[in-house]
Amino acid sequence: MSKQHQYAVSLAWTGNDGGGTQSYRSYRRDHEITVAGKPAIPGSSDPAFRGDRARYNPEELLVASLASCHMLWYLHLCAVNGIAVVDYRDEAGGTMQEEEDGGGAFVRVLLQPRVTIAPGGDRGKALALHAQAHHLCFIARSMRFPVDVAAQIAD
Repeated sequence: MSKQHQYAVSLAWTGNDGGGTQSYRSYRRDHEITVAGKPAIPGSSDPAFRGDRARYNPEELLVASLASCHMLWYLHLCAVNGIAVVDYRDEAGGTMQEEEDGGGAFVRVLLQPRVTIAPGGDRGKALALHAQAHHLCFIARSMRFPVDVAAQIAD
């Protein structure tokens, strides 16, 4: 039996300097993303689009969501398969293609998890579980562009 899960996120634009959006340059792209009971995430647009580089942009958050979802599934699968992960790090990256009309789309995300397992662990099994984690990741399954995983296992 399938289940549905709902997620409520609030977003508030905080970049009105008094004149609103009178022109392209008259406002900041700053905003806050909140979920009840959690710290706010300071957001903006990419600096290429007049955003504040000190704040998270939607593109970074998309890549982070993919990396986080993969990691959480992977850790779960390792736990239930007897693989003791002692460290997990990912240097994920995404490529967005901007079009002449100003629109665009992501064309690829590359996850590069570097996993350390406890000595004596099954490196082959640890590596293979990345494919299953990728298959199960809710976020990756929702994308219409390739999400590649180039995992490495250390012990």
